[in-house]
Amino acid sequence: MLEISNWKVYDLEESINACRYSMMENIPEHIDFNKSLERAKKLAKCPTNSGECNFLCGIRVAFDIKYPQYISPELQRYNFLSIVTSQSKMHKLQAFTSKSYNKYVDESSIRKVEEYINGYNEARTPEDKYYYWMKALSNCPLGLELTMRCTTNYLQLRTIYNQRKHHKLKEDWGAFCEWIKSLPYSKELIIIE
Repeated sequence: MLEISNWKVYDLEESINACRYSMMENIPEHIDFNKSLERAKKLAKCPTNSGECNFLCGIRVAFDIKYPQYISPELQRYNFLSIVTSQSKMHKLQAFTSKSYNKYVDESSIRKVEEYINGYNEARTPEDKYYYWMKALSNCPLGLELTMRCTTNYLQLRTIYNQRKHHKLKEDWGAFCEWIKSLPYSKELIIIE
């Protein structure tokens, strides 16, 4: 199931301080973070499309996510979630083991893919290799779990949280939303319930 690890938040203090720039004639060398945080909390309550909470896009977040393949199309619909790099099913399918699949994949499905991979490894002609590779690739269950590195920001996490907090894939999106809740100042800047 979905797991988030190795996460970091960048430019949190700087972006919170910057939320006050529009109301300053001169930007002082040292800005009072507590005053900025209070202003940020007020601005974060504004609708996402108002422009008032744009400072949130400066709070960048990077993380590793282990995910079942069926989440890929849903993650990819967020064009503001950049995939830095990921494991490659195309390059490593033959190296995955039964532990590479989530708990919902039937053993018979795993055995079938392993059978095709064995056929690929034993094939003598390029045509046979291609045939078995395509069988393995095409029949690989969506429950194969891969890991990728992603980057996004607080403004986009706010959208993701609001769209996915009650999603049908509660184990996966639920874990993602719980992770969002664990980020610094998430209650005040992202969740806002």
